[in-house]
Amino acid sequence: MAQLARPSGSELKLLRALWAAPRLSAREIHDATEARTKWSYSATRTTLDRMEEKGLVKAKAVHGIKTYAAAQSKVAMLALLAQDFARNVLDSDEPLPAAAFAHSKLLDSDEIEELQALLDSLSEEGER
Repeated sequence: MAQLARPSGSELKLLRALWAAPRLSAREIHDATEARTKWSYSATRTTLDRMEEKGLVKAKAVHGIKTYAAAQSKVAMLALLAQDFARNVLDSDEPLPAAAFAHSKLLDSDEIEELQALLDSLSEEGER
C-alpha cells in the first residue's frame, strides 16, 4: 500500500464524492463538490485528469461518457493517510488508532473496524 499516490486536499474533495457514489461523470463530480470547492467545471476536469495520471482515479467510458471511480477504497486511503500523518507529523512509528475517527461523518462503525485492521497490518509491515 506504500506505493499509492497521496491525494492533495483538493483531490480529497473529489474523492469524497466518488466514495459516496461508485462511478460518476466529471459533471456529476463537479455538481457534487462545487459548494465545497467553488471551482469552475474546467478546474474540476483538470484536477480529475491529474488524479487519473497519479492513479487516484480510474476512468472508463460508459455509454460514450467518460466516468470516474476511485482507484482505492475510502478506508484504504484513510489508513494510508493516517499512517503518513503518524510518521511524518507526529514522528511516531505507531499508527493512529482508528478510534480517532469515531466521530467522523465519513466512516460508519464497520468502516472504522476495517480501518483498524488496515492500520494494524500496516504497523506489522513496518516492523518487518
